[in-house]
Amino acid sequence: MWAFTRNIELSITILVLGCPGALVIGVPVSNVAGIGNGARAGVLLKGSEVIHDFSRVDTIVFDKTGTLTTGKTRVADVAYYDAGEKIRGAPNTASADFVRSALASVETESDHPLAKAIVEHLGDIPLLGVEKTSVAKGQGITATVDGRRIAVGNARLMESEGVPLDHAALADIESFTLNGNSLVLAAVDGRLRALFGIRDTIRPGVRHDLQKLKKLGIRNLVVLSGDTQKTVDLVAGELGLTEAHGHMLPEDKSAYIADLKKKGHIVAFVGDGVNDSPSLALAHIGIAMGGGTDVAIETSDVVLMNSDFGRLPHALGLVRATARNMRQNIGIAIGVVVLLISSLIFSDWMNMSIGMFVHEASILVVILNGMRLLRYKIDTQTGSNAR
Repeated sequence: MWAFTRNIELSITILVLGCPGALVIGVPVSNVAGIGNGARAGVLLKGSEVIHDFSRVDTIVFDKTGTLTTGKTRVADVAYYDAGEKIRGAPNTASADFVRSALASVETESDHPLAKAIVEHLGDIPLLGVEKTSVAKGQGITATVDGRRIAVGNARLMESEGVPLDHAALADIESFTLNGNSLVLAAVDGRLRALFGIRDTIRPGVRHDLQKLKKLGIRNLVVLSGDTQKTVDLVAGELGLTEAHGHMLPEDKSAYIADLKKKGHIVAFVGDGVNDSPSLALAHIGIAMGGGTDVAIETSDVVLMNSDFGRLPHALGLVRATARNMRQNIGIAIGVVVLLISSLIFSDWMNMSIGMFVHEASILVVILNGMRLLRYKIDTQTGSNAR
């Protein structure tokens, strides 16, 4: 301007009026207020970049055990076998005592909820020395006890171990699955010796929380689990999920997330275990339950403290409100600059003093607008935004 007009006063005035102080402070204020509201509500948002990505999510993928369910499992059905024959009732032979002791000893080595349920079911029995423990991801665990090979896990582990499943075992597996159980099979030296049907309870209020997520604009709610397809379908039907996929290994879950991203979806993954870490890292937004493993919490972008699933709708509504608030502040800041410059050019009343006053006023406006997020809450009945 000085090069064209040689008017130093006009040039400095335009320089001052064209510097949008509200633009510089508006976005950080919104971020800080949003993160502060989340912290008070038990939602840890790890930075402002998380807010931008989380606000655009259209698909949320859930792990089942420990996420949609409480993770507090119990053994609901049990079947024992000997020499390929099903044993009616609880066996009381020395061979059966070894199977139970070996099973308890091996499952004590695992921190999986299903393993804990079996240990609790077996009760206080003598434990044996365990050697050569090996974990097969998404399948189970193998070990050597008193020189005998013990395999505990799902049907795929039995297949990889070459354990035959006769008609009686297959019928029990079908029956246990129809009852909504997760299955754990135990084999000794390549022979099936026990089948456990383990039932987990759905977290209280999860169905209502999922409905709130739908009302907030989430189009796809998907559950991925290593359980059988029938078990996962039962959970999905009870909760009203849009998709359910069983028999999923950790690498299968990651591949599914990658495929969703290729299709253009903005994906959030919710999990709590070590096996969920690859999916948490791969998704646009990884959301960990606060009671989950340290690895999952460290890998995630968002943490729901105390494993409270009900905080998830608040977190989503909050980041969307924060993103809107940022856009409002940017609009206010740019609008003020346009108004001041236009007034300076096309009117005689605008000067530097008035412009400075308006600038300072706009800074206060964006600060106050951002602080509204501190009072943000989501309607507990409808899932709509409220302040």
